[in-house]
Amino acid sequence: MRSHQLIAALALVGGMAAPVLVATGPALAAGSCRVDLYDIDAHNVAERDGQDELRFRVDGNLFPRFGDKYFPMRSGGDGDPADFGNPTTLLVGTENVSFNLREVTPPAVGEGDSLGSAIAHGSVCAGLDEDETEIETTIIEGDDPTEYSYTVRLKLTGQ
Repeated sequence: MRSHQLIAALALVGGMAAPVLVATGPALAAGSCRVDLYDIDAHNVAERDGQDELRFRVDGNLFPRFGDKYFPMRSGGDGDPADFGNPTTLLVGTENVSFNLREVTPPAVGEGDSLGSAIAHGSVCAGLDEDETEIETTIIEGDDPTEYSYTVRLKLTGQ
């Protein structure tokens, strides 16, 4: 008789645990998204020659990765994802990811100097359904060595 009570108790506990597991599954899925460079616009560049040679550092990787190894931008210029080799990363959970904009000096193009970062926020990602998108906009500006200003847009897509 006691075994029936034990089995009933385990079934009850198991029945309560299953909805908890089902409820956390979609929450975890909603907490991840793909982050892509969507657009970059130059308002003012840092070089006296009127052109910045730019790269992005994303998750330790530099973009563009192949070819010229940088993208030249002038004041008023517009850059597309393909100009930078389509930088992308995966955002999981509540942590933010950054797309660090870097100014390089040819001909020996390396990591260059950081101009600032566009941030994709985990809190925004957490609210996205699968294939739902959100654009986050960041203005990166500074004055070293001369005044510069860029608008960077990142596209977050729920996974």
